[in-house]
Amino acid sequence: MSQPKKVTPLETINAALHQAMEADSSVILFGEDVADPEEGGVNGASRGLSTKFGDSRVRSTPISEQAIIGAAVGSAMVGMRPIAEIMLMNFTTVAMDMIINHAAKLRFMSGGQTAMPLTIRVTTGAGFSTAGQHSDYLEAWFAHTPGLKVVTYSNAADAAGLLLSSIFDDDPVIFIENLPGYWVKGDAPVMPIEPIPLGKAAIVREGSDVTVVTYGPQVAVAMNAAEKLSKDGIDVEVLDLRTIVPWDRDAVLSSVAKTGRAVVTHEAVKAFGVGAEISSVIHEELFSQLKAPVQRVGAPSSTVPYSKPLEMAFIPSVEKVEAAIRKALA
Repeated sequence: MSQPKKVTPLETINAALHQAMEADSSVILFGEDVADPEEGGVNGASRGLSTKFGDSRVRSTPISEQAIIGAAVGSAMVGMRPIAEIMLMNFTTVAMDMIINHAAKLRFMSGGQTAMPLTIRVTTGAGFSTAGQHSDYLEAWFAHTPGLKVVTYSNAADAAGLLLSSIFDDDPVIFIENLPGYWVKGDAPVMPIEPIPLGKAAIVREGSDVTVVTYGPQVAVAMNAAEKLSKDGIDVEVLDLRTIVPWDRDAVLSSVAKTGRAVVTHEAVKAFGVGAEISSVIHEELFSQLKAPVQRVGAPSSTVPYSKPLEMAFIPSVEKVEAAIRKALA
């Protein structure tokens, strides 16, 4: 019996971009170095696209995040489906006016007359010693902004299905890609790629003692912690949000109602993070059913260190998630 093909998220993202552009001529892509003469982006995510679909649909831009997002907002307003690649999530700060005051608000300010089918692809993640201006998970900023959807993945197959759904959504989506995980192989998606609905979480490990709610690279961390704890007879359920906004409240509350305990973990700084919102809702909705307070795991309130040992200490580890689970069970 043949083994399932193993592929990387970088490969499945490229496949999803190809499929979307083949399906709809209004899908366009631009960003720094995304065309083939510049090797299809700094990581090669868009390799082959400009050769296949032409320079009119895949354009390398100057190093100007404001121009990239401004052009994307304008093209979305007139009926295109732009995909704007911002090389690193930290660089969205240069274009925050365009993202927050234009992309997120135009549907509201036009009385619903203006759709904004814009996907902003960003890459981030600690682990490569790229330091504080290149490694931050900033999803809480965007989650706090009405009008934006925020999406990320934990494996190669989900990367493709979630990206397709983001591209064909009529609202602006921040699509977060994990840089250290670009080359981690997983099962290939079924072809043609099926879109994964936004706002639907996935239970990636069933359990009965405690629920771990997480997303992105912390899913693998949570799974490793769960496997370690299973040797002590602790049965951990791991829930991958996949969509941070709108997050799947029903799935989270259903799981925590079953287990009676919850841990929320993310790579982003713990203070004022997405985990705080999820924890608050769990406490508000399930207070009488909880067997222990919800535990949160996140990075310390610090810039991502350049030093490799400090950077590894900054990222929420298997041991930290394991300790939070044990505390919830205590």
